[in-house]
Amino acid sequence: QFLKQLGIHPDWQFVDVYGMEPELLSMVPRPVCAVLLLFPITEKYETFRTEEEERIKTMGQDVKSSVYFMKQTINNACGTIGLIHAIANNRDKMNFETNSSLKKFLEDSLSMTPEERAKYLETYEAIRVTHESSAHEGQTEAPSIDEKVDLHFIALVNVGGHLYELDGRKPFPVNHGETSDDSFLEDAIEVCKKFMERDPEELRFNAIALSAA
Repeated sequence: QFLKQLGIHPDWQFVDVYGMEPELLSMVPRPVCAVLLLFPITEKYETFRTEEEERIKTMGQDVKSSVYFMKQTINNACGTIGLIHAIANNRDKMNFETNSSLKKFLEDSLSMTPEERAKYLETYEAIRVTHESSAHEGQTEAPSIDEKVDLHFIALVNVGGHLYELDGRKPFPVNHGETSDDSFLEDAIEVCKKFMERDPEELRFNAIALSAA
């Protein structure tokens, strides 16, 4: 529904990943071009995030210039930013309606920096309004913009044969190594499992795949 409101043809859909075991993953329609992970921001995670950032700054990493990445400056918009990351890095696979608000946003922001994209989203009524209306349609009460939320969305995508984690709270994309169209879902789920292993007492994890309809 959300994709349709943003002017994307329904040949891709978001589907729940019911579990990380091979037989449950085999139920997810293929191909999969992105995975969104919803997870809790805990002290353990924040410690890890700081260490990871320092490590990458020291050791460096390879990030292809074609990766579309944006910062998050709007509270509680991580779902929207996760969705933009998922679609933007697969835009060659998507069929957009001519008047699609998301298509226009991506075209306008392609040449911008991650910070400029964030600022542009702040002013971009069409996507924000769609996000708010779809959030209110959902089963759970959508958090207000000012409420402190401890759940966060990130996107995992395959760009040029590498698996990237895109999180608007981080200063840059994180390269998780090589992947392929065929192994992408399994590779992305391995990254999700690492999030879960870092916080074994936590149960609030949820993965959603952007799959062919």
